[in-house]
Amino acid sequence: MKKIVLALVAVISLIACKEEGNPDANVHITGDVKGLSQGKLYLQKVQDSSLVIIDSMTINGDSKFESHFKLDSPEMLYLFLDRGQTNSIDNNLPFFAEPGNIKIETTLKHFFADAKISGSKNHDLWKKFDSINSKFRDQNLALMAKRLKNELKPNAATTDSIEKAYKSLLTRKYRYAANYATTNGNNEIAPYLALSEIADINITYLDTIQKSMTPEVAKSKYGKMLTKYFNERKSMEPKQ
Repeated sequence: MKKIVLALVAVISLIACKEEGNPDANVHITGDVKGLSQGKLYLQKVQDSSLVIIDSMTINGDSKFESHFKLDSPEMLYLFLDRGQTNSIDNNLPFFAEPGNIKIETTLKHFFADAKISGSKNHDLWKKFDSINSKFRDQNLALMAKRLKNELKPNAATTDSIEKAYKSLLTRKYRYAANYATTNGNNEIAPYLALSEIADINITYLDTIQKSMTPEVAKSKYGKMLTKYFNERKSMEPKQ
């Protein structure tokens, strides 16, 4: 009994130490990479067009991990798995983090595909968006394959058909992203999609998305970035 009590005290003390190491932390991530017995996990974010590490966790025997850190506002982060000596490219897991408790569960075998992430409204919205957007990507890859095949034996009619299909696909993809962002203006996913998916869309759509943001979202990292980007685009528009 005494050993059990001491073990519990040790665990509680370890958690307390982690939190004291970052007293301003407002994000608590717990996770499990089933099948991983040894390796290192890195939490990364984009800063000045480069990925920077905000936390690292060593896995040695126990596949579970935990992290505490501070985010000023919801942001897309990346969980990178360092497998050591391996040729696997399945090492990166993007997720939309936000203040609160987030749970990440996945497997070593299918690090990206098996991932289940809970505790983030913005991540849920991003996954819903990506479920449709991935179909646009698949259609785009199919058109690229047709284009390459046609280049081997050029056919004017086929070329014209492919280009029309590509323009139609691009229009549908952009409209979907713009409508999704506008509909979700009360979440940080809105400015993020505007910047990451459709930055070169007609400025009228960007204006609509920007105006759809709530005051809180407008003050977030991506909200400020979208406002700045929109103003830059607007300043380059021809004067009427």
